[in-house]
Amino acid sequence: MTLPRLEIDKLFDVSGKSAIVVGATGAFGKVACSTLGAAGARLTITAGDSANLNVLADELSAAGIAAHSVARRPNSEADCEAIVAAAVAEHGGVDVLVVASGMNDVAPIVEMAPERFQRVMLANVEGAWLMAQAAGRQMIKQGRGGKVVFTSSARGKLGHPAGYSAYCTSKSAVDGLTKALGCEWGKHGITVNALAPTVFRSPLTAWMFEETEKAQSVRTGFLARVPIGRLGEPEDLAGPLLFLCSRASDFHTGHIVYADGGYTAG
Repeated sequence: MTLPRLEIDKLFDVSGKSAIVVGATGAFGKVACSTLGAAGARLTITAGDSANLNVLADELSAAGIAAHSVARRPNSEADCEAIVAAAVAEHGGVDVLVVASGMNDVAPIVEMAPERFQRVMLANVEGAWLMAQAAGRQMIKQGRGGKVVFTSSARGKLGHPAGYSAYCTSKSAVDGLTKALGCEWGKHGITVNALAPTVFRSPLTAWMFEETEKAQSVRTGFLARVPIGRLGEPEDLAGPLLFLCSRASDFHTGHIVYADGGYTAG
């Protein structure tokens, strides 16, 4: 048997690829920008807050990464089409889409107004669907395949006792969308996967990393079911993301990739 000769340096090569990162100013969005940018991708970064987006663009520039900014959220078909059009105008097409936008709203279901539930579903599910629709049209038109990565969560697989009815439902829907589009777009050479972390360090979770009595108590309970034995760091998401955005994952589609230290395994 002759083993295939692999050009390892090309397996994870995204240099020159046109990559859109939606929700770029969030914790995972920043990881996506720095990872893909450092690997040579040409970035189109989007977020609703133009001031924070400009700060991010400056930070990337200081790191030697150029990024074209579009101050839009994926709230409508027009928004998503505009984001894709900007990437096409700036970089000649779209090869990679990373949807890192989203939100949570925590409340017991008996106390949550339907409008709050709908807001979470709009941000986490409809925005991903609309963005995939716009980018998918462009990728299919180009005829050279593509990579789509959604942001899921361990909560798409597992429930949570602390008022996560909207969030868990939305992430389960993202998982379903990932599988559906993985099947639908395989014939076009477009892979669709989701990266699903558990708790990792971010502005929202920073308190869990502190040495307060409350944080230590929460960590102890949480880490009891994490085989790796620690909380996640942003860089723990970089490797799986680069895999999903590169040719290394050409035979992987419709998958939910858990970056969770083994949390969902037990």
